[in-house]
Amino acid sequence: MTKYTELEYLKLSKWRKFLYKIACFFVGIPGWFVNLFKKIGSAFKDFGISVKDDFVDIFTTFKNGDYKTRLSFVIMGFGSIARGQILRGVLFLLFELVFIVYMIFWGGYWISMLPSLGTQGAIKEYDPIYDTYVTTYYDDSFKILLYGILTIFFIVAFLYTWRLNVKQNAIAEEILKSGKPLKGTKDDLKSLVDEQFHKTLLALPLTGILVFTVMPMIFMILVAFTNYSGEFDGKNNLFSWVGLENFNQMLGWSAGGVNYAATFGEVLAWTLIWAFFATFTNYFLGMLVAMMINKKGIRLKKVWRTILIVTIAVPQFISLLYVSKMFAQDGLVNGMLLDWGWIDKALPFWTDSTWARVMVIVINIWIGIPYLMLIATGILMNIPQDLYESAKIDGANAFQQYTKITLPYMLFVTGPYLLTSFISNMNNFNVIYLLTGGAPTNAAALSPGGSLGYTDLLITWLFKIAINDSKFYMASVIGILVFIVVSVISLIVYSLLPSTRNEEDFQ
Repeated sequence: MTKYTELEYLKLSKWRKFLYKIACFFVGIPGWFVNLFKKIGSAFKDFGISVKDDFVDIFTTFKNGDYKTRLSFVIMGFGSIARGQILRGVLFLLFELVFIVYMIFWGGYWISMLPSLGTQGAIKEYDPIYDTYVTTYYDDSFKILLYGILTIFFIVAFLYTWRLNVKQNAIAEEILKSGKPLKGTKDDLKSLVDEQFHKTLLALPLTGILVFTVMPMIFMILVAFTNYSGEFDGKNNLFSWVGLENFNQMLGWSAGGVNYAATFGEVLAWTLIWAFFATFTNYFLGMLVAMMINKKGIRLKKVWRTILIVTIAVPQFISLLYVSKMFAQDGLVNGMLLDWGWIDKALPFWTDSTWARVMVIVINIWIGIPYLMLIATGILMNIPQDLYESAKIDGANAFQQYTKITLPYMLFVTGPYLLTSFISNMNNFNVIYLLTGGAPTNAAALSPGGSLGYTDLLITWLFKIAINDSKFYMASVIGILVFIVVSVISLIVYSLLPSTRNEEDFQ
């Protein structure tokens, strides 16, 4: 590909500039991946160096430290207590005691069972007292996986705290050798609401993120490597690790067994098509509505905005279900058209695949325009009017003003929003599920979770697999694949957005 200089690029026509940018993008993809792998390699290298440095520092601290520091390697907090730092020493010691007790009575069991996810499930045993067979429950695979992950987190937290305890002893020794006094309990408490206040504030939110966000994500990812389902629920029947078998079943094209690769590709293609139209139709039409309402001479501007905002105020659960019934075979719309004699038979709004897909996109416009109208209104008011006046003097018509001033400004400001809107539409469960439920049914598609519809997105397909057939492992596989697709799109688009590359352009 010919590489143009900046001057040569400016001489190109708009169409050739566009093609040149696309060509540069595809030519740059290999280099982008090379740089990515270099960064990953560099990250692993830096991590290895930091781990090596930590081990060296730990060995040096033990070798050169006094007996207080050395005992702290076994009894956490001993050195701090012996040096008069009672509060931090007690906290270190208390954490160690809690960790030891937990690992002896509970943690050791969960970790030992994690590789197998249990050895003995529920069995029927004879009860001589009641003269009948009763179900006795032993291992629970679900709890083993969940509490095993929790135990690993606890072990990591303990190792981090132990390392912090070692560092605190090394720092305390250096301070005492320099002749300076150590901070006491009052100083530690004061620092928590002064120079260390950010740590105090972030402690609870960080714990919440780890427990309620990171842990469930890791649990969901690990489920994809098991056979966890309604049949193997982990309590009555233990589930186990199956490796990459589920991914091979979802993405493989082998002749043997059941493969869902074709179905996944079809649903992914429709999901991307839906996300594209749902994003950009709302974007441009919402911008157009905002421009029309903001135009000088338009009366009752507040009334028009209020009417549009009402669609946001009404819950989608109500409005979408109502609209779905309106366009049904025996719904209000078909009934009126038949009564007026405009049609001979009911239109297949939800029974024909093409009609259904077009309808969900059109109805989504009605839902999305008010949001874009509000966003665009605020941005349009901030565009300097001098630009439009200068354009009019130069003879620019309304369309030229839009393409040269309004649209570039809007795209620059709302670029990140467009990306997040596209990703949100890929996971837009409400519109599809409440309008069609995924219908009409695609009889030719292989699905591990019952019927699959032509309007189903990946997220609604995932829901059906988990709810209809209780194949949680396959739902987890789809969830991981959705995350990968979304991540790749986000990284590529975000790196190309002018909002992030040329932040000074509209300063």
